[in-house]
Amino acid sequence: MKALIIVDLQNDFLPGGALPAPEGNKIIPEINRIMDQFNLVVASRDWHPENSTHFDRWPPHCVRNTEGAAFPEELDSEKIDKEFLKGTRDRDDGYSAFEATSSNLDDYLRGKNINELYLTGLTTEYCVKSTALDAVKNGYRTYVISNATAGVKANPGDEEKAYREMEKAGVKII
Repeated sequence: MKALIIVDLQNDFLPGGALPAPEGNKIIPEINRIMDQFNLVVASRDWHPENSTHFDRWPPHCVRNTEGAAFPEELDSEKIDKEFLKGTRDRDDGYSAFEATSSNLDDYLRGKNINELYLTGLTTEYCVKSTALDAVKNGYRTYVISNATAGVKANPGDEEKAYREMEKAGVKII
């Protein structure tokens, strides 16, 4: 069975947010369109405390219970079966959805007989890539839907480099 993972589609990662992917808002209609094609839809969210060592590297973002940590209104979030929160403690970064501290994503997926994962969300170079690489390591057939992901594009070529790294690890980019 297959599942859709929506990685960190949160207001702080959209244009106008604290750490935006410049075209992050453009992927929302595509994600909404494809959700019904999956047996299971899960989502990860950064859920940082106000004071986190994570903010030594990044500007404060996705602080729990703030508008920045919320899903955008445009996302059909009622179709999400389960959320996985990551970066919840002062000491953990939690780039991959498999690093969630609220629940164990791998156990949950195996309990639902999922063996195929389709990834969407933000951002291609960081959390999508980390989740995809962990998915392959955990034995899932893994696909990244390129028109339903967006990069932060801090440096030219970073997003393409992330796609190449994922492909080299066995992720299929579709």
